[in-house]
Amino acid sequence: MFPAQTYQDRRQNLANHLDSGLILIPGNNEAPMNYTDNVYPFRQDSSFRYFAGVNKPGFVLTIDASSGESTLYGNDVSLDHIVWMGEQPSVRELAAQAGIDKTGNLADLTGGLTATKQRVHYLPPYREERFRQLQIWLGKSRANIELGISENLVRAVIALRSIKSAEEVAQMEIAVNTTRRMHHAAMDHAAPGMLEAEVAGLIEGIAIQGDGRLAYPAIVTRNGHILHNHYHGNELKEGDLLLIDAGAETPTGYAGDITRTFCVGREMDNRQKAVYDIVKKAEEEVIADLQPGVAYRDCHAQAGRIIVSGLKNLGLMQGDPAQAVAEGAHALFMPHGLGHHIGMDVHDMEDLGEDLVGYDEEIKRSKQFGTNALRLGKKLEVGNVITVEPGIYFIPALIDRWEAEGKFTSFINYNKLQDFRDFGGIRIEDNVLITETGSRVLGEAILK
Repeated sequence: MFPAQTYQDRRQNLANHLDSGLILIPGNNEAPMNYTDNVYPFRQDSSFRYFAGVNKPGFVLTIDASSGESTLYGNDVSLDHIVWMGEQPSVRELAAQAGIDKTGNLADLTGGLTATKQRVHYLPPYREERFRQLQIWLGKSRANIELGISENLVRAVIALRSIKSAEEVAQMEIAVNTTRRMHHAAMDHAAPGMLEAEVAGLIEGIAIQGDGRLAYPAIVTRNGHILHNHYHGNELKEGDLLLIDAGAETPTGYAGDITRTFCVGREMDNRQKAVYDIVKKAEEEVIADLQPGVAYRDCHAQAGRIIVSGLKNLGLMQGDPAQAVAEGAHALFMPHGLGHHIGMDVHDMEDLGEDLVGYDEEIKRSKQFGTNALRLGKKLEVGNVITVEPGIYFIPALIDRWEAEGKFTSFINYNKLQDFRDFGGIRIEDNVLITETGSRVLGEAILK
């Protein structure tokens, strides 16, 4: 945990954003795998942990927006639990660690919340259990629970969590440095004849050695053109491009998110190196131009233009790069967004709604294929931490569909693409802090 004052300041700032009403932020409970006592590794709700600091299941935080007074609700463990789990801090002790004023039992919530005359502000539920619990606490139907989600609270939480403090950035650097060890070990260890699973197991072990865990299920694949490929059963062959998208999470809950692509068993051949250099150029030039006030949607387009220009040099595209990007032809090769916020979630605050997190009244989400997958489009602010992750992929099914439909024939040379159907994909990704004078890549340098 951070010092108690950190959490007190966060809660007071949140209360100041709303002025009135009761803020209700439940933590997560255990989630059984296949029976009650065999549970998935516990992951706390990020907003609850951000404001309450408690990383244990079965707690709820309330904040009176008028007074700023906070209450932590939970139940002290029984002797039976202590036998199996060891001594546990009491609710009052946990509250004191986070500077929380009052404590209560979970049973107190139901009557208290249904009786209150204040507006109860709560965030969008993302677990079915949370929906059911809110129905009980507030005495409302599921439909009314959905209607009652507080957009004012959502916007306030986004405003606070989007700007990372120095102590948060320090935690994220720890996450990135552990992630660096994961990727370097994979580069050293991967060899022809191995299963992808062996490399995946190696990097997950390093994340655990760092006193944390993976921040998200790792992508370790020789089929890099499958963007979120979590299958690890392929045997690696000499000359395969191995794409690894993996990040560590610190004990405080902050994430790293790094992608590297390298060749198994030998150096890249000329074709692989040519495509790799385009992606590397796109990533590095975008990072060099990042600064406060720059719209990240424009950075996405900048990466697209660099990719189109590079593919023109390989004979795979033609025409004006700016026009190709404006019309969406580049999305055949990069059908995802350039990046997103990162913090206590790898896609930070995505549970609060991508459009509210990544867009605003000035900059709206595009409806164009590829660019519509950009999670962050609005102008960058000092203290934002974002990912920059351009890529080039050769997806046979997408190539065939577009060619059959005659899409973008003035920009795409489909005949030349036949030689790249077996290429796979390349992505390079780093985590970047927006500073007053520009930006800074977090952590120690990771090999490219």
